[in-house]
Amino acid sequence: MAIHHPSDLAAARGEPSYVWRDGQERRLRMIGHWTTLGGAVFLEAGCGVGAYSSQVRRRFSLSVEAFDVEFERVKAASEDTPHALVAAAEALPYCSNRFDIILSNEVIEHVLDDRRAAAEMVRVLKPGGRIVLFCPNRWYPVEQHGHYWKGEYHFGNTPLINYLPDRWRNQLAPHVRVYTARGIRRLFDDLPVKIIHHTRIFGGYDNIVYRFPRLGRWMRNTLYVLERTPFRVLGLSHLLVIEKTSP
Repeated sequence: MAIHHPSDLAAARGEPSYVWRDGQERRLRMIGHWTTLGGAVFLEAGCGVGAYSSQVRRRFSLSVEAFDVEFERVKAASEDTPHALVAAAEALPYCSNRFDIILSNEVIEHVLDDRRAAAEMVRVLKPGGRIVLFCPNRWYPVEQHGHYWKGEYHFGNTPLINYLPDRWRNQLAPHVRVYTARGIRRLFDDLPVKIIHHTRIFGGYDNIVYRFPRLGRWMRNTLYVLERTPFRVLGLSHLLVIEKTSP
């Protein structure tokens, strides 16, 4: 199993999916459930090193495009996704009404202007097309993007930061947003879209399953059951599916 140390971009951009495991596979199934992949024109918004773009292109023979703000990550993604380019989420270099499906996987929390990034995704989406968006849930008990203390960044998981009032939380984690249910939906207010599905999901916890197989699988399966109960409010990520209603 590959072990990846935090990159120099961990604080500013987060860490992309470097390997394909059960957690990524589950999210791909969710994308397939809420969209029609056959014949779609697909965009991965904030592709990292291109893990999802590669899988979608290979499995479904789609027209796949992708972008990221970091050149080195786009360079890695383009090895398997030829139509990958460097771009900012707030100013997409695509014509309006181009894509059937847009995937935004744990990206919008890192952009400079999340409202503008949401508007740009809607602009380049075809009417009837769908955005599948995953982003951090404010009420998950652990902040996974590290924290700052006395001006120094500490990579890793930090419990309970997101339960603090904003003025304290944002001092410890100024580099990344987290969203309440209303907060993430608010980004799409006044845009020509409708919410198709909104829930919260737990992670794949693949590292725990690898190190402690029986305990890890029990924990993961239990959390997946809790997604069907009110305890989903504690889930790792929002899953928001949005459909464009007009040009």
